[in-house]
Amino acid sequence: MTEPGPQPQKIHITEQPVAVVRERVPMDALTSFFGRAFGAVMSAVQVQGASPAGPPFARYHGMPGETVDVEAGFPVAGNFHGTGEVASAVLPDADAFEAIHTGPYDTLAATYDAIRQSMEADGATPADSMWEYYLTDPEQQPDPATWQTRVVWPLA
Repeated sequence: MTEPGPQPQKIHITEQPVAVVRERVPMDALTSFFGRAFGAVMSAVQVQGASPAGPPFARYHGMPGETVDVEAGFPVAGNFHGTGEVASAVLPDADAFEAIHTGPYDTLAATYDAIRQSMEADGATPADSMWEYYLTDPEQQPDPATWQTRVVWPLA
C-alpha cells in the first residue's frame, strides 16, 4: 500500500516581508547554498533587531535546470533593511496552490506534479516562481521520511 500523495489546496496568501540571499546556484550545490544563506540571513536579521516570522524557505525563479535562480531566507517581523548580501524582499500577495510534502527533498517533484495537475484541473496557469517552506530541521529529525516541506505555487 502506498502513501496517498499530498492533496493540493487552493489558497490566498498575503504579502510577506522576507530577508533573503539570492544567487544562481548549480542544482548539486543547493544544500551548501541553503546553509550559507540561512546563516547569513539569520545573523543580519538579528543584528537589526528584527526576528524570523516563520520557517526557512527557498523561492525558485523559473524552472530549475543545471542551475537555478534561487533566493533563500526567512519571513521577517520588524524592520529589516537589506545589507551586504542579504536583501529585503517580499513574497507577493497572490492566489496559489499549496501542498505539504512529507519525505526526502529528492521526491519533491511528485508534489510539484500534483500541484500542477490541480492547477490544470482548475483552469489556472502557474506563475514562474514558487517557494518551499522547510518545516522540519534535518539536524533535529535525521530521518528524511519524516521531513515536511510546504510547497506554495502562485498562479500567474
